[in-house]
Amino acid sequence: MIAPAAQYRAVQRGPLLEVVERHTELVRRIAHHLAARLPASVEIDDLVQAGMLGLIEAASNFDSEQGASFETYASIRIRGAMIDEIRKGDWTPRSVHRRSREAAEAIRRIEQATGRAATGAEVARALGLSPEEYARLLEDAVSGQVLSLDSHLEDHGEAHLPCDSAAAPDRQVVAEEFRRHLAEAIGRLPEREQLVLSLYYEQELNLKEIGAVLGVSESRVCQIHGQAMLRLRARLGDFGSAEKDTEA
Repeated sequence: MIAPAAQYRAVQRGPLLEVVERHTELVRRIAHHLAARLPASVEIDDLVQAGMLGLIEAASNFDSEQGASFETYASIRIRGAMIDEIRKGDWTPRSVHRRSREAAEAIRRIEQATGRAATGAEVARALGLSPEEYARLLEDAVSGQVLSLDSHLEDHGEAHLPCDSAAAPDRQVVAEEFRRHLAEAIGRLPEREQLVLSLYYEQELNLKEIGAVLGVSESRVCQIHGQAMLRLRARLGDFGSAEKDTEA
């Protein structure tokens, strides 16, 4: 991989500079959107720097004849570079990963036993937590699950656009399988959780804007988001099994 300094020099010397300058705001928008689900200790500038390298890589490799728009392709590369940066730092405490796994497992058990969506009160009781403690767990889960869902999308799903023509057939099969499971899991979420995910990921609203739509506080939006992420983790099953060894 080209060193960051060399990448910047290449952009300064070549015709890619205009493309990179035109999409700098895209990098910042993705960084702020991603940082909203991460601990306050995560520096926006670190994400922006990583995203700029992803933008340069996208501008260098993009092939317009493959069918994907540049902004779509660049967004995925930018986001992937930021996720790699988050993986390196792993700002989420191990205890958050552990509690998230325990909550997801409790959700799985309850839903298998009842055949319906587990309520927050049921999960809290199963974990021996007060409502207040469970609410904090949900808020922590948003930052703890950012890599769980986004990394799967990066590794198994949306990253493999036509520009990635070298992607192995078996990875494409896994990508399709993961997208199918994810779509089914989201489709079975309670309506409010589906709405929060749609507003956040598809409409790219921030927590305050979503709160205004739903008539609830930012904190409550964060909790609904966290509950949805835990429920997806519980329902996606084997796709998340690789994390267990690294987060224990």
